[in-house]
Amino acid sequence: MSGLGPWGKAELPAPLPFSFANALRTIGPGAILLAGSIGGGEWLVGPAIAVKHGAGLFWIATVAILLQMVLNIESIRYTLYTGEPIITGFLRLKPSSGFWATVYTLLTVAQLGMPALGAACASVIFAAFAGRLPGAPDASVLAWVTYGVMAVTLLVLSVGGTVEKMLERMSWLMISYIFAFLILANVLFAPAAHWARTAAGFLEFGYWPKDADMVLIATLAATAGSGGIGNLVISNWMRDKGFGMGAVVGAIPSAIGGRQVSLSREGKVFDITPESLRRWATWLRYVHLDQMALWAGGCFIGMFLNVNLATAIAPPGADLTDVGAGAFQAKYMAEKLWSGFWVLALLNGFWILFSTHMGNTDTLVRGVTDTLWSAGYGKRANAQVGRLYYGLLLAFTVWGAITVQFGSAMTLFKALGVVAGPVLCLASLQVLRVNTTLLPPELRPPLWRRVALLLCAAFYGLMAIAVMM
Repeated sequence: MSGLGPWGKAELPAPLPFSFANALRTIGPGAILLAGSIGGGEWLVGPAIAVKHGAGLFWIATVAILLQMVLNIESIRYTLYTGEPIITGFLRLKPSSGFWATVYTLLTVAQLGMPALGAACASVIFAAFAGRLPGAPDASVLAWVTYGVMAVTLLVLSVGGTVEKMLERMSWLMISYIFAFLILANVLFAPAAHWARTAAGFLEFGYWPKDADMVLIATLAATAGSGGIGNLVISNWMRDKGFGMGAVVGAIPSAIGGRQVSLSREGKVFDITPESLRRWATWLRYVHLDQMALWAGGCFIGMFLNVNLATAIAPPGADLTDVGAGAFQAKYMAEKLWSGFWVLALLNGFWILFSTHMGNTDTLVRGVTDTLWSAGYGKRANAQVGRLYYGLLLAFTVWGAITVQFGSAMTLFKALGVVAGPVLCLASLQVLRVNTTLLPPELRPPLWRRVALLLCAAFYGLMAIAVMM
């Protein structure tokens, strides 16, 4: 019924023995996902909500990150067993692979097709060099800067051995600068007592202000983590990194400097033996470390540091949805301590936004590429997956240059957040279906994980309904 071929058979590759040193060699996809997560939610939406309504609403971020963490891990579970991305698993469900390929291609483009954070990058670059925030007369300059950001992204995604390896290296560098700056700024500008008040807000479950903007809150719920398609594409990066059976199916090679890499359309699975189960358990330990400590921990810390800084220096109740909390913070720090903070703070904002823009671009192209590749695109023409990836990258870059004119960065980012809710709801149910029907009983998720996936679907389903009401 699905239209996909049967899985092949191979031995589950042995992971490195679990240790701290080997963990540093093994984990990494979580860094890519974190770099792509710590963007609009932390720079645009999170601080704006915190300054306007207080930190009490950030129980939503706590719930969102924890539920998305489970979704990420369960998406990876399928990839560890088959070497296929989780969306390929969806293609194996009824009614057909063609139906679900169409659905997820449309959802991916709807969520990520408009480069909201590329436009936000342009505003930050302009402000850093001009010494002021951009206004209406600067629209043409901002457009050209945005095109430059998109061109650089296209170039960066084209070099290296595989796209995953290049993204991982870039992500570690960007995360290091972002967290170093945020920690320094918080130490200098946020009083010690304020840290405790902000932290308490992440546990103030049930708090709800009367005048809350439901669209903005739904955007926070999605982007406090990875916001929909990104949660699914983590399984693609895990495959390309070589986790589990991903090591035997191949990866997407870079266009420039890429080694010859083939990518199977169908995955391969392993026989259940005591040795394979032992290896499986070790792979899962690395996955848990990558997703729980690196990704989820990084999401919590990144959101906390941005919110803590914003609420420490911005007037309570201020509307920062148009100005941007990051620009306000840069101005404040430059005036109160050192003029150089204007450039340093905006540079930090640039890395936050650019890392997410780059991650979103790869998520868009990779998600569509793998979906079409698994569904059989180019099978008769013997197409190469790298050619498909870079053809789509070029096409979406041109499309992004057009759609970036549709609204401000905040408007485009809200659209991203609104689409992410239904994606997360649907995907949670399908991950549950795939992992409890296609995987052997020995590898299926425990009961509490299944319940968590249902809660994830309910949480984002309710968010989607609330936005439409």
